[in-house]
Amino acid sequence: METLPRETLVDVLEGRLREDILDGRHPAGSLLPPERTLADGYGVTRTTLKHAFGRLAQAGLLETRHGVGTRVRDYLRLGGADLLPMLVRHSPDWIGEIFEVRRHIGALIAERAALRATAGQRAGLRSLLAAVDEAPDGDAVQLADVEVHRALARATGNRVYVLLTNTLFNAYLPVRASLVGPFTDAGSAHERLAPVVEAVLAADPAAARTAAEEYLATTERIMLEGLR
Repeated sequence: METLPRETLVDVLEGRLREDILDGRHPAGSLLPPERTLADGYGVTRTTLKHAFGRLAQAGLLETRHGVGTRVRDYLRLGGADLLPMLVRHSPDWIGEIFEVRRHIGALIAERAALRATAGQRAGLRSLLAAVDEAPDGDAVQLADVEVHRALARATGNRVYVLLTNTLFNAYLPVRASLVGPFTDAGSAHERLAPVVEAVLAADPAAARTAAEEYLATTERIMLEGLR
């Protein structure tokens, strides 16, 4: 059994401030109240507050300037895809938008992989697809499925596709237990994914794109049903 994490006061304060920012209580572009005021309001020391500020600045939500104060960053204008895991944990509304990108990028990746995959990458895809069928439970099937998609992205020869794929998976893997629907049965998961891999192995980009579109639409529908 894993030891449960123990939240520190900084953890709790960071979470409270993050939710207040993402909920709009501290709007983008606004200056936060003075540190002493905030610390007193939350019942913490200024040292604890500074630690929480540091984490939120690293996450891209705050910026502190000497002599000016701490301002809420306009993360929708200035932020990057690395914010997605945090945003998904804050609001499930982001999942739908991630799935929209997943559909478009995933189909393009499959098409490019069919055109560019090397012999070694094709052999690797065969092995990874087999691992989906052999995985012992829903979580393991889901993670095996992820590795197939990472391999497809690598097979495009374009490192940006690899990073985009990593970003999308990083966004929803923390909540994957709620999205396990398509992966509860290893045989069915393998059957859904196999046409994508087979089209890539056959070097047929049109078939790969069509198969990926079907796979992504079907698994998205099942996953979203699990969230209702």
